[in-house]
Amino acid sequence: MTSTSTPASPTADADIEDGTWRLDPEHSSVEFHVRHFYGLIKVKGRFTRYEGTVNLGSYPAIELTIDADSLDTKHEKRDAHLRSADFFDVEHHPQVRFVSDGATLAGDTLNVTGQLHAAGRYIQLAVDAKVRRVNGRLEIEAVALADHRQLGMVWSPFGTLRAPSKLIVRGRLAREAAPA
Repeated sequence: MTSTSTPASPTADADIEDGTWRLDPEHSSVEFHVRHFYGLIKVKGRFTRYEGTVNLGSYPAIELTIDADSLDTKHEKRDAHLRSADFFDVEHHPQVRFVSDGATLAGDTLNVTGQLHAAGRYIQLAVDAKVRRVNGRLEIEAVALADHRQLGMVWSPFGTLRAPSKLIVRGRLAREAAPA
């Protein structure tokens, strides 16, 4: 995660544009925030198993694969419901995936478009990401808003669940070793 001891500074474009970078799960997080109870409360959760890559010279440039059953909101009953057919339907759709169809880097800003696949459906997303050097390491923070209703996630007692959901990926990128 981002350190507070050294201020973040923009990375040189060539750093992330060169080669394949992997999201380091030891120093990263994949989270979601959903407004609930008529927008007055936020339910926050995270996924604990995922892998992601960035390679701006390939297609797709960015991929993120999440094990849907790894979601954790710190509430067992809610987590079980989120894994059910009302939401992620992990029995039939064990992964959530984001696959980019476009990525443009300008300074420390990475603008990405792509498809988010979950629960057997997909939606188009626009993602704004910041890429920085922090304490000599390359880090990324990507935020997107997704209308979970378009993914068939419409269950809501008395209409208390509000769209959109906020999806947040933060973490350290590690350069993948070149093939020998």
